[in-house]
Amino acid sequence: MPDEPHDHPPIRIVIAEDQALVRRGAALLLSMEPDMEVVGQARNGIEAVQLAQALRPDVILMDLHMPLKGGVSATREITRALPTCQVLVLTTLDDDETVFEALRAGAHAYLLKDADENELLETIRALRRGESMLTAQIARKVVDQFRRLSAGAPAARQEATMTKARGDTDSLSDREEKVLQLISEGMTNRQIAGAMSLAEGTVKNYVSRIMEKLHANTRTELAVLSNRGSRA
Repeated sequence: MPDEPHDHPPIRIVIAEDQALVRRGAALLLSMEPDMEVVGQARNGIEAVQLAQALRPDVILMDLHMPLKGGVSATREITRALPTCQVLVLTTLDDDETVFEALRAGAHAYLLKDADENELLETIRALRRGESMLTAQIARKVVDQFRRLSAGAPAARQEATMTKARGDTDSLSDREEKVLQLISEGMTNRQIAGAMSLAEGTVKNYVSRIMEKLHANTRTELAVLSNRGSRA
């Protein structure tokens, strides 16, 4: 059952996936939810961009490996042209480099392809609420990629970067540290509110303050910063 109020219009979704069986299965699942509407299906990245521009959906489910134009390129075009459109990337655990590139392209959420139905539905609803999502497994892979890239940087620059990250993190209160930890574990504001016995609005305020302190633009960046700090 959806946990969103019914006074909102349905979440309009485009599914971009080259495998017809997977695409149609996802469309069937989402169309059964009263607060969701599948408005289009794309078989490749070119169609994904075209449908996004024509239909202006709220959320796009984006496979990363598609013919004609890959999911990373399609994500980059869509997020630049349609900043209010949220891209939910579907990926696999052996996809380190492409996941990292999708992050840089502006994707708002990441799910493994073997995620259960409830996780997919909750992530889409979290995007409607303005939240980005990064599961703990994918966060670790993105952090590993950052570390590999930074390994080639001059030592002085690496030390300065990590010192700044540690200093910014040290400015967080104990409660903000806890919220940041739960974000890095892939929790939504609603889940964090339940875990910490707080109102959801209070959690949103904490997240805003944390993002300001850490100079982060999205929850994805917060998750990356949190994981980098824990490995410093």
